[in-house]
Amino acid sequence: MSNQAMLSGSTHIGRVFLRVGDLDRTVEYYETTIGLTIHRHDADRAVLGTETESLLVVNATPSVPPRERTETGLFHVAFRVPSRTALAATLGRIRDHERWQLDGASDHLVSEALYATDPEGNGVEVYCDRPRDAWPTPADGSVGMETRPLDIESLPEHSREPTVPTDTTVGHVHLESSSLAAARAFYVDDLGFRVRDQFDESALFVAAGDYHHHVGLNTWNERTEPHTGRGLDRFELVVPDRHTLDTVQSRLDASGRHFTTTEGSIEVSDPDGIDLRVITE
Repeated sequence: MSNQAMLSGSTHIGRVFLRVGDLDRTVEYYETTIGLTIHRHDADRAVLGTETESLLVVNATPSVPPRERTETGLFHVAFRVPSRTALAATLGRIRDHERWQLDGASDHLVSEALYATDPEGNGVEVYCDRPRDAWPTPADGSVGMETRPLDIESLPEHSREPTVPTDTTVGHVHLESSSLAAARAFYVDDLGFRVRDQFDESALFVAAGDYHHHVGLNTWNERTEPHTGRGLDRFELVVPDRHTLDTVQSRLDASGRHFTTTEGSIEVSDPDGIDLRVITE
């Protein structure tokens, strides 16, 4: 596949949509612990993000059953904060709320990350990137990522900032897949992501441009059934212009994937039934 066919580096993840049973409890978690700002909170829907941008849409779907242990779906949604100071503030908020715990803290060489779980069992990562010139870059042009323990006491003394900075984004989504081969065919061959790293036959990391990853995929928990329960509803992939959107549509059409289009967007499901919407800026 030619480089011209790959997604450009200005492509990024947009909003992430969740289906939950307890809307109020979930909103409280993302506001007080993760530090998102509430933009809207109705009886059945809430929108949260930074002060200026929406990042997370939470829909109350009590009639939808909880996700089964065999179902594919969300491993975690990852919020990228701009600095180690902001990461430390997140650690402070987690420590200040006794109901919620830190699940882990990792140094991935390209980033430093904190891990937690929301009230519905959805994985959450908050991370900050290391400078790009510090990322390991093997000769094949990939990026070298590892999982090492993060010394959280090395983070700056955390502030009491109640919210994430305005330049916080959804840096990536990490999904649990039933087949890495099928996932690679969709995300790389059909959508146009680049493979950035792979851990044996159990995890794949793909990105637009030279980012370390916009989508992570793993088979660690051996999930085999399509995603139908609560958890991830869909996520957005934001491309820079109409030409890129048309290129994605042409690739999907050529591959025989089923998709629908509206003005300025493409809606398609990955091989595990995880929905995504490709939109323009």
